[in-house]
Amino acid sequence: MEPVASEALMVLLLGPTASGKTALGVALAERLGGRVLSVDSRQVYVGMDVGTAKPPMAERRGVVHELLDLVPPDQPLNLQQFCARAEPLIAADQAAGRPALLVGGSGLYLQALGQGLQPPSVAPQPWLRAQLNGLGQGISHQLLRQADPSAASRIHPHDALRTQRALEVLYGSGRPLSSQQGRRPPPGRVLELGLDPPNLRQRIEGRTAAMYAGGLLEETEALAQRYGPELPLLQTIGYGEALALLAGSLNRQEAEALTCRRTWLFAKRQRTWFRHRHQPLWLDPAAPLGPALAAIAEARAS
Repeated sequence: MEPVASEALMVLLLGPTASGKTALGVALAERLGGRVLSVDSRQVYVGMDVGTAKPPMAERRGVVHELLDLVPPDQPLNLQQFCARAEPLIAADQAAGRPALLVGGSGLYLQALGQGLQPPSVAPQPWLRAQLNGLGQGISHQLLRQADPSAASRIHPHDALRTQRALEVLYGSGRPLSSQQGRRPPPGRVLELGLDPPNLRQRIEGRTAAMYAGGLLEETEALAQRYGPELPLLQTIGYGEALALLAGSLNRQEAEALTCRRTWLFAKRQRTWFRHRHQPLWLDPAAPLGPALAAIAEARAS
């Protein structure tokens, strides 16, 4: 790993989904002469583009985006594996004398990189994941509540990937996930910037409509044909409703409404997470670029 410069700075641009982080991240990268390090737990998967609001290729040609399209969706990437991909990129940016710009809303990933949360080093257990898929998410989360209630309380009952990972750590190490998350301060200084516009619900509704109009159904159908409709990632927000629409159990209006509702509930959980675990400088969503650049300049000078 590259050496860390004495003035090393890591900038975390965080906020709930659909808050405008992507556009601001691109604008900051352009002004700083750097790149965007995406911190999104679903955008790491190849082929999951529309449903995860992944930046389009035209935008990525203007500003380099890293940590996108890392693995196929049938090969889940855990937190430790993601950090192993991200940390050398952060160090390279810092060694080059520019801020490492991390943009995203995946709270646990941001906490690991920006606050030094150390994930347990337990390798993926494909056989266990196959068994848990067979049991179903309801039973899997019930098992987690019995074995590690602390971890279960932090993992949503519908979050199959994190539920499986917590059980994987428990069975692979013999110790609960909640007892294995130590901390190691990250190198250099960390500046947290936040976006949380008051019209978030309307933004979610607009983005949901754009996803359905922009190919979500076709993308979901292609993923289901290639990996099977039981793929856990196809039960996540947007894809689960698109599958139901393709199967005829929901109509278009119902599917969009349910996607909006699930996204809004997710955004509320993100707000709670960031309020309790982070202390960002909250930016004016109407004009965030100037204050963000000023905060970065001040952090670099201090």
